[in-house]
Amino acid sequence: MTDRIQQRFKQLKKNQTPALVTFITAGDPDLAITTRMLPLLEQAGADIIELGIPFSDPMADGPTIQRASERALASGTTLTKILEMVQQVRSQVSVPIILMGYSNPIYTYGWQRFSDDAAAAGVDGLLLVDLPPEEAGELLPAARAAGLKIIFLLTPTSDQSRITQVARSGSGFLYYVTVTGVTGVREAVASNLTEDLARIRSSSKLPVVAGFGIATPQQAAQVAATADGVVVGSAIVKLFEQYQGEQLITEVTQLVRSLKQCMTRTAI
Repeated sequence: MTDRIQQRFKQLKKNQTPALVTFITAGDPDLAITTRMLPLLEQAGADIIELGIPFSDPMADGPTIQRASERALASGTTLTKILEMVQQVRSQVSVPIILMGYSNPIYTYGWQRFSDDAAAAGVDGLLLVDLPPEEAGELLPAARAAGLKIIFLLTPTSDQSRITQVARSGSGFLYYVTVTGVTGVREAVASNLTEDLARIRSSSKLPVVAGFGIATPQQAAQVAATADGVVVGSAIVKLFEQYQGEQLITEVTQLVRSLKQCMTRTAI
């Protein structure tokens, strides 16, 4: 299995450009729109695409992504259908695709079965916000055998032992949550970001991306000056609530393009 995540970060490092990681919820408002959106996200500048697995109790998500999950579930989106959709669109998308969500749907599907099916569909990695390394004993060997990267979260409250454990167990990249609390737009970027990322980098060679609360091109550029990548989720997902059809496509691609342009100017 091609390591698209490693290849992407290697190329970005060569170009001295941070990664733009875009998040949308799979199936919001339906899987036909998601299928159409994925290649457009790449064309607009997304270096990695995170696809949210809709879940009925998304405890780490704020109202915007909670409502996206509700819309996706109402349209009949299931994990099986998401994997079928990724397989269908994979030939049109060269960037890594990460599935992000909660452990219950994966556990129900089966750790080994999911790892094999996800890898076969062209999924590159998995991030489960409610599955820390010490509880991932069944998933990790199954994922490794399938070539699926398992990404773990670090937060401003993570101590050195937690950083060491996550760095040892994780693969692909490390996801640093810039705020304590749920997903959603914030007014400003955390002031201790540079210091926290330096602490994480001293314990791991994996790229570190930062997310939660980053909404504007200016905030993305500020974080991109320090992190290896920037995740923008709620600001994009909010557009799915506000627009439909061609206008939705236009608004999303314009935002992604402006995020990437602003980040790239900062990196140069």
